[in-house]
Amino acid sequence: MLNSAKALNSKNTCKACGLGMGGQHGGMTNEKDEFPSVCNKSIQAQSTDIQPPIPTDLFAHTLEDFQQLSAYELEHLGRLNNPLFKSADSNKYAPVSWEFALDKMTRAFARTSAGRSFFYSSGRSSNEAGFVLQLLARLYGTNNINNCSYYCHQATGVGLYNVIGSGTATVSLEDVGECDCIFVIGANPASNHPRFVHQLKNCRERGGQVIVINPAREPGLVRFAVPKSAKSMLSGGTWIASEYVQPNIGSDLALLKAIAKALLESAHIDTGFIAQHTQGFDAFAADIHAHSWDYLCHTCDLDEGRIRALADAYSRADKAIFAWGMGITHHLHGVENVEAIANLALLRGMIGKPAAGLLPLRGHSNVQGIGTVGVKPILAEDVLHALEQHFHIQLPRSEGMDTLACLEAAHAGKIDTALIMGGNLLSATPDTTWAREALDRIGCKIYLTTTLNHGHVSGMETSEALILPVTARDEEWQSTTQESMFNYVRLSDGGITRLGNVKPEVEILCELGKRLLPDAPLDFQALKRHDSIRAAIAATVPGMEALKEIGSSKQEFTVANRLLDQPLFHTPSHKAQFRVTPLPEDKTSTEFPFLLASIRSEGQFNSIIYEETDSYRGTDTRWSVLMNRADMDRLGMGGDSLVDVESAQGKMEAVRVFAFDVPPGNLLAYYPEANVLISRTHDPRSKTPAFKSVAVRIYPTPS
Repeated sequence: MLNSAKALNSKNTCKACGLGMGGQHGGMTNEKDEFPSVCNKSIQAQSTDIQPPIPTDLFAHTLEDFQQLSAYELEHLGRLNNPLFKSADSNKYAPVSWEFALDKMTRAFARTSAGRSFFYSSGRSSNEAGFVLQLLARLYGTNNINNCSYYCHQATGVGLYNVIGSGTATVSLEDVGECDCIFVIGANPASNHPRFVHQLKNCRERGGQVIVINPAREPGLVRFAVPKSAKSMLSGGTWIASEYVQPNIGSDLALLKAIAKALLESAHIDTGFIAQHTQGFDAFAADIHAHSWDYLCHTCDLDEGRIRALADAYSRADKAIFAWGMGITHHLHGVENVEAIANLALLRGMIGKPAAGLLPLRGHSNVQGIGTVGVKPILAEDVLHALEQHFHIQLPRSEGMDTLACLEAAHAGKIDTALIMGGNLLSATPDTTWAREALDRIGCKIYLTTTLNHGHVSGMETSEALILPVTARDEEWQSTTQESMFNYVRLSDGGITRLGNVKPEVEILCELGKRLLPDAPLDFQALKRHDSIRAAIAATVPGMEALKEIGSSKQEFTVANRLLDQPLFHTPSHKAQFRVTPLPEDKTSTEFPFLLASIRSEGQFNSIIYEETDSYRGTDTRWSVLMNRADMDRLGMGGDSLVDVESAQGKMEAVRVFAFDVPPGNLLAYYPEANVLISRTHDPRSKTPAFKSVAVRIYPTPS
């Protein structure tokens, strides 16, 4: 393993979840200087970056050969170290020179009308690369610029903006270390944000409460062996949840309203805070009172006494933090779910005070930063104006398309060229067959990536594709920056050399800009210097002013005006807004009586598969469905049964069934395998598909 020790200890930000660590505090240290802040996800993310290059003779194989490999096998073929090109009439990739690749990319965009293109970034990229990407795209003439948050936490951004006027966390990591109650709603940090479980453990040990709301009883949220704690490891694990409730999939809104109802009826609310710092309370309270206990309890399948006990536990808290994941956002009513969480916090004055507030658990290490620097289809007018003034340019004001809308346009034959920076857009998209068709209907796709995934070998059977190998974060030629879920901006030094023919994303994007837009007033050659990019971000993006000097000062910082330790909100009235959240209709039917949620495994990060097994849930194959034991018995299914799972959208055939602790009528299946069941129907306000509330039927596989 090349430079593995240096990689773990270097001053580079962790490549895994948005909790973040590393940067100038040190490779395994967080902003609180806690050491060692390292987890299995960090090591898994590093493991593929330190692989040797893929042997070039492997590309003598056809696309069909590569398609036979699992996601795990593709990821572990090795690192990409040469540009690859596949013509529209070929079924093979061929290694090509950088000059060929850059020329081919430039020609593809030059022959494309800007409105028939789109640009996409995952959260693995740096702030510097993201800023150049969106600036290049807008100067080229399109606002079809999007990122992976439209498939994850976009509902969070919309919902929080509606309530408090900003879309990110209101608390810091230090706040989490001082609160006395943490709600964990629709999230499984034991697998997806393991170092957050350390914060949950600390909360319990100082006498606080950890209240988990999740249809699945995840073993890692019941008891977790925290690697950093010798006591935890020796004792077989630390008890995490003080309360654990399991509502039906998709019924979180009913449960959140029921908790609010109990608080209102018991008068455990902060009337002074509500009167002085909020608006809309009367309409909110009237809506809550209009719902009967019987209806709310039936919807979420929890009894009134249990819900009142949750409300009572919350009422005893002095400093409560609400954390949530995609179990909240991946629904047709994801925005309403987020608004309902914020409503609960407002009821007791838990936003706008130290060590209390709202904490969306972001997935990728820089997905929040990518949004901050403008990789999104709509920019605020003041930011657009600032960009134009800083660079002496004019940018388009036409409305850009979100991620799913870009693919819908592609499927309709309205996209000719796309640049996809990181990620796995094929595997991230619902309705797998449709997604493959949509991507293949794009005449030319350019991928910037470090390793291969299914999105590089499927969905281009009849179209052109370029794969450009890029540096990993700790291999960057210049320092880069990333933003954590706590709005904390870190500086990564880069500087490790592993491969001889990879380039940084900024280098590639600026070279494209130079060639594609030679008459543009913007100097793309000068923009290759990351200090120049950071100066531009500091001058144009509110809250990022401290970024200008970070390359020389090494002073990491929190984005200004985001954390709320005082009840001064970013709404026009400077008051928080209670929101009325209508309950969704039941999605199940006689034909499709079960509700299924897609999930991620312990050995997985987003769509990247590091292990085929799931050590927490006891499954040994990803082609599986997890089910309530009583439902299995009722349907005559044993532990070795093979079943078909079918939705109105598609079918998973010959799937292994495993017993798991979920409520009756609820099923779990792994993402992205379960995407074949998931439709493109999406939350109308956030445009996020409903990955976690899919009506299905299940039956034995015909012999």
